[in-house]
Amino acid sequence: MLESITLTLTQTLASLAGYVGDPNQRIYWLYLLSALIMGVGVLLLKKISLRQIMSPNIWWHKSARHDYAIFIINRLLKNFGIIPVLLVMAPIAISFSSWLEQQFGTAAFSALPSGFIIVSFTLLLFIIDDFTRFLLHYALHKIPLLWEFHKVHHSATVLTPMTIYRSHPIESLLYGVRMVLSQGIAVGISYYLFGPTLSMLDILGANAFVFAFNIMGSNLRHSHIWLSWGTAFEKWFISPAQHQIHHSDKRIHIDCNFGSALAIWDRMCFSIIYANSVNHPNEINFGLGKSHHAHNSLLAIYWHPFYLAFIKPIKTLSNKVKR
Repeated sequence: MLESITLTLTQTLASLAGYVGDPNQRIYWLYLLSALIMGVGVLLLKKISLRQIMSPNIWWHKSARHDYAIFIINRLLKNFGIIPVLLVMAPIAISFSSWLEQQFGTAAFSALPSGFIIVSFTLLLFIIDDFTRFLLHYALHKIPLLWEFHKVHHSATVLTPMTIYRSHPIESLLYGVRMVLSQGIAVGISYYLFGPTLSMLDILGANAFVFAFNIMGSNLRHSHIWLSWGTAFEKWFISPAQHQIHHSDKRIHIDCNFGSALAIWDRMCFSIIYANSVNHPNEINFGLGKSHHAHNSLLAIYWHPFYLAFIKPIKTLSNKVKR
């Protein structure tokens, strides 16, 4: 038993170290390097000292330390089987492809040039993935029960690239289900349209469009470096500054800019705010407000959402019935 636990711990630590070398992870070294170069450029233009951004007050803040711990704990929960691993994309893809064929008959696009098929498949994967991310993120904010779990992410009072991994296991599970469904649907559509021979346009093993998004400073989204791309560009793509607005403790800001890469979903739902709408970005306070103390410990981060989502409503209902 002890040997099994030790082996799992060792494998977990090895897999965590591997994140930096995996182009499919946000903290891949090349994405971090590009964010650093872009961030330094922004600081030089604004005449801000790099020392200010590299301050221990940010990187060793209690909130940041929680981010690091959550990153490790959540991975341990997965490796110990407490958070289930979802591997059912292929059956979803085959079933959806078969359903499309039953509804619309056989498609005849397999004879198209292979280059067109590769780009189409890659783009479809990217768009469906981004759209389903938006839908789930929107639901996490709008459905009270889900919001209690998503609060964990928004409770971060300082932002670093590791904040991307600051999520409750329930939210991680929901995103895992979303990923399986979105990939299954995208592959199913492409299988139906183009046949079984599918290949993705990739860069170093990552979807080319995802790679492009990450290399364009995606890690600055969770940082204290304000990088706006201008309104003309932000109508189509969510900039790091727009996502920082989303992390503001003001309610009007929290309920905007739900998109990951594409801004068109927010425009369609009238939930977009452009960076130029914020007069003084340095005055944005991250988190859920100074009066919020529900996530100030690791125990509270993992337990409190369950309490607020399930136990407290049951207690409230029970008290009403007794009256």
